[in-house]
Amino acid sequence: MQLHISPSLRHITISTSSGFRDLMKVKGTPRHISCKTIVYCVLILVFLLRFLFNLTAVASIESEKSCSPLVCFGRKVGPSLRRRMNNSPIMAKEIYEVLQVENASLPEGLTIPESFVDFVADMKNTNYDAKTFAFKIKAMMGQLEQKARSSRMHEYLYRHIASSSIPKGMNCLSLRLADEYTSNAHARKQLPAPELVPCLTDNSYQHFVLATDNVLAASVVVLSAVRNSAKPDKVVFHVITDKKTYAPMHAWFALHPIPPAIIEVKGLHQFTWLLKDKVPVLEEMKKDHDIRRHYDSNGTDLIDSPYLMALKLQAQSPKYFSILNHVRIYLPELFPNLEKVVFLDDDIVVQHDLSPLWDIDLQGKVNGAVETCRGEDSWVMSKRFKNYFNFSHPLIADNFDPEQCAWAYGMNILDLQAWRRTNIKETYHYWLKKNLKSNLRLWRMGTLPPALIAFNRLVHPIDPSWHMLGLGYQPRTNLDSVQSAAVIHYNGRAKPWLDIAFHELRPLWAKYVDFSDEFIKRCNIVDS
Repeated sequence: MQLHISPSLRHITISTSSGFRDLMKVKGTPRHISCKTIVYCVLILVFLLRFLFNLTAVASIESEKSCSPLVCFGRKVGPSLRRRMNNSPIMAKEIYEVLQVENASLPEGLTIPESFVDFVADMKNTNYDAKTFAFKIKAMMGQLEQKARSSRMHEYLYRHIASSSIPKGMNCLSLRLADEYTSNAHARKQLPAPELVPCLTDNSYQHFVLATDNVLAASVVVLSAVRNSAKPDKVVFHVITDKKTYAPMHAWFALHPIPPAIIEVKGLHQFTWLLKDKVPVLEEMKKDHDIRRHYDSNGTDLIDSPYLMALKLQAQSPKYFSILNHVRIYLPELFPNLEKVVFLDDDIVVQHDLSPLWDIDLQGKVNGAVETCRGEDSWVMSKRFKNYFNFSHPLIADNFDPEQCAWAYGMNILDLQAWRRTNIKETYHYWLKKNLKSNLRLWRMGTLPPALIAFNRLVHPIDPSWHMLGLGYQPRTNLDSVQSAAVIHYNGRAKPWLDIAFHELRPLWAKYVDFSDEFIKRCNIVDS
């Protein structure tokens, strides 16, 4: 038997020894060009085209006479391609040299485009060389960077003004309450009632201390604490305010009692010993001409660094020259008969019962506080000494550990008996003076840094669920964590009573404001 296959692979003939032949047709697919063949063809075309362009370029030099379309195309395109290939390293070098030179002045006659669109249009209409292109792009980028920096600085300034100013409605509230204090005997009644005065020094009660000149904020703190307390009949609030706010603060709580809680309102002017000789550092700070000249508003410049800008804006804030901001360091003297108190800031809201705080064993420490160096929130709960102090200064570097954990003001359980056995106040004064002598180079202005030093090794950490921070400077707060926190703290610029407050967080504060109250309505304070 013989097998014969045709060259086209389409016919197969089988013949036997008996002479019988069988023809078979095979159905096959058409041939395809392989990928290897295509690659070879492309490479050959590339070499041929380059050779062709070279020939036409030479021809264009030798003759400018009439030429065929193909030759003319080669004459025009060939030299251009070769020039670009040969000059690209030189162009890049020229651009790099211009961009590398600092403070390079723009050549005369060249203008800086106002926007990227103008720059692109200018480049289309004008054939600049590489060096001129580099000058224009560098000048334009420098101009845009300066505008962006200026915008950021203006934002810091405007947010500072917005956060430091008093809203019109709250100023109205203070004025109306002050007028009520002078004209209404009920607004001047004794707080608390005479029969409840002994409770002010009774250590079987839960004593809260609040120092503020903000009437509306104080009302929210007191109401939220009493409403959420498991033992409201055991709650005593000591509200401390300054002389100008004493009348409206007293009038508010006289006309808006929160039974069965006991509320006392005290003015700083009633503590004559405090104003005379107990706060020498504040007097020195107010009189220090060099510091005020260096950090006052006349020295604020938009070309400053953000850090220096923050220092100057802080120095303009009245609260850093207010005794109210430092009064907490004198609590043992202010309340000589009390053993333990909880100090609250005026930008907090109490959401759960705080009675268990009095059962916490501070283990001989003075201050029970939430540490801010560990927690789920990597921004709020990542604060250590290095975040508050200037460790490039030898006085700080030689005395403190930059990795030491910081803690939070705002909700603190304070053992006044243990405090009286320490030199916390003296240490606080000592380091305030050191910072003043260094022209405020040890830390930024504020009461937390000197308190971190004064209470060093005297702080007992408590569970973070007692005190949640950061609601005043970051909107992306976990709402589930907020709901479970005993105290939420609007520390930061976006206070809940301001227009710049975060809308999703403000209702947690606003629900303790009675917007139907006569004084609130007449001052146009609304739930926005």
